[in-house]
Amino acid sequence: MRILLTNDDGIDGLGLHALARALKTCGHEVVIAAPNRDYSGYGAALGPLHVTGQVLFEDREIEELLGVEAYAVDGPPALCAFSAALGGFGGKPDLLVSGINAGANLGRAVLHSGTVGAALTACQFGVPAMAISLAHRPDEEFYWDTAAVCAASLVHSAYETGTVGVFNVNVPNRRPCAVRGMKAATLAVGGVVQASMAEAGPGTLEINYGRSDPVPGSDIALLLDGWITLSLIEAGRDVAGGAIDTIVRRLTNEELAG
Repeated sequence: MRILLTNDDGIDGLGLHALARALKTCGHEVVIAAPNRDYSGYGAALGPLHVTGQVLFEDREIEELLGVEAYAVDGPPALCAFSAALGGFGGKPDLLVSGINAGANLGRAVLHSGTVGAALTACQFGVPAMAISLAHRPDEEFYWDTAAVCAASLVHSAYETGTVGVFNVNVPNRRPCAVRGMKAATLAVGGVVQASMAEAGPGTLEINYGRSDPVPGSDIALLLDGWITLSLIEAGRDVAGGAIDTIVRRLTNEELAG
């Protein structure tokens, strides 16, 4: 399978590299087209294409991924997906995988995620897509391989279902043996944190964050309980259904652990 990888943390992101290694080891043809810098929080933005009419990029050789085509794109992740879906970077891919993001992408806040935005953009052009994120917190060790193994286990399922949507996957930041398994999840109404605004002075608004109790069965609740969460989304709207339940039944803890 020809798989286009992108992310919103930039082409030098360690999560992207871990994902590429895992998929290449499985025998897939891997091509990377990722932003040349961090574009976190850009959602599905493409940038001023209506003005420039051009997508600028440069070839990049990643030392630990010799033999993998890699392109650093001067623009957000959705632009990478848009370009690839229209036949750039060597032709239209069979599947686009976006990630591994350094941090969870949960609830309806996925609307703002560059990781998810790239996957949604690919789907708009008929390319099956998956967004994968690692629920890492500051000062924690990164368990990239846990998410990479999960993604490698899911790629065929994401491709073969033929659904119009994005498989949004969130993985606990744990060793594979410490992950409880995978569950289909609904999108929580908000993200992990709830934001509010207060005026901090003339011309300035200050964002305040707080936490609320997650709804049982939501992606937030299940992730906090140690499960990999799998949601099928379209434009930030939860459309989870039988396809996900079938995949969850098919994949066991042992398979995800490699």
